[in-house]
Amino acid sequence: WGPLSGSRWACWFRRCLISCFDINVQGPNTTCPGKHSCLLKVVFVVFASLCAWYSGYLLAELIPDAPLSSAAYSIRSIGERPVLKAPVPKRQKCDHWTPCPSNTYAYRLLSGGGRSKYAKICFEDNLLMGEQLGNVARGINIAIVNYVTGNVTATRCFDMYEGDNSGPMTKFIQSAAPKSLLFMVTYDDGSTRLNNDAKNAIEALGSKEIRNMKFRSSWVFIAAKGLELPSEIQREKINHSDAKNNRYSGWPAEIQIEGCIPKERS
Repeated sequence: WGPLSGSRWACWFRRCLISCFDINVQGPNTTCPGKHSCLLKVVFVVFASLCAWYSGYLLAELIPDAPLSSAAYSIRSIGERPVLKAPVPKRQKCDHWTPCPSNTYAYRLLSGGGRSKYAKICFEDNLLMGEQLGNVARGINIAIVNYVTGNVTATRCFDMYEGDNSGPMTKFIQSAAPKSLLFMVTYDDGSTRLNNDAKNAIEALGSKEIRNMKFRSSWVFIAAKGLELPSEIQREKINHSDAKNNRYSGWPAEIQIEGCIPKERS
């Protein structure tokens, strides 16, 4: 028979129907070779048509309504290695990198840096002194915490560039009750008007650097009154102003210390 065009296919189908069902019409010979053969062909054509229609229906239902570009990207990404994203690290107390044990106090001391970066004292994730609280100023800033309860008892700042504030600072330090933690940080200058009595009071708490303080030195210090701090705790740090190495114009870089202080055993 050879390839059939649309009109020839329709003619062939009509002729087969006429022959298979004994329909008599006028015209040329309209018989199909073998009635059973024609009937099988008609059934096959109908069945194939139904299968094609149902296959198209299934594909339309299974393929999602997505742009072709998305489908192409999905196909391309099949062979790609999956990208593993690390989970966002959980924030720790006082912005520590690692958490402190549950039976310890977390602390972080940050000295001032330049004119615009104020000193900070954080204890158990509570900001005791900082720009947000408006209780830090030029000089030496001190916070006193009750070691037993973990509550802050007093905070004060003492200008060491102008005025006679060494005396009041000495009395403030000495007024701390037994079993107190004292946190000290500098902002701007903490040495110009610092007298010997004040240095003695801080030295008595264990400072090794208070007598080395210079103009605009960055300094942080942790002290304890009426108790001993573990030897492994970093208690003090200092950074002197140096025109060649200063991070800021006229000021050294800020410095910090952080750690965990064991709580009192109950």
